[in-house]
Amino acid sequence: MDASAGLGALFSFAAVIALIPVALWLLRRTPMGRNASSAGMRTVAALPLSNTQRIVTVEVGSGEERRWLVLGVTPGSISTLHTMAPQDEAPTPANGAATPFGQMLGRLQGRGDHDAR
Repeated sequence: MDASAGLGALFSFAAVIALIPVALWLLRRTPMGRNASSAGMRTVAALPLSNTQRIVTVEVGSGEERRWLVLGVTPGSISTLHTMAPQDEAPTPANGAATPFGQMLGRLQGRGDHDAR
């Protein structure tokens, strides 16, 4: 009976070890697990500088303690470049308000206002 008890204990141990990755996978897909790391934080804007570098504006805190952090992000580090009070976000332009690239290029080359194809 000692061999069957040892085998049962080994099987139980293997089952618990196998359930750990499954439990972590399920936790990531729940709203609680997804928002736990970003509670009280929101990305306001991001500006890529190169393939590996970007500037990101993040809003942290809530109520009167809200702040915007301007961060420099590289693969090796994250640096705080500036801290400021939250600003009113600029409204997004209506559809068609932006000039198509082909029209801008044509104007710069002196060809006038051509429709983009």
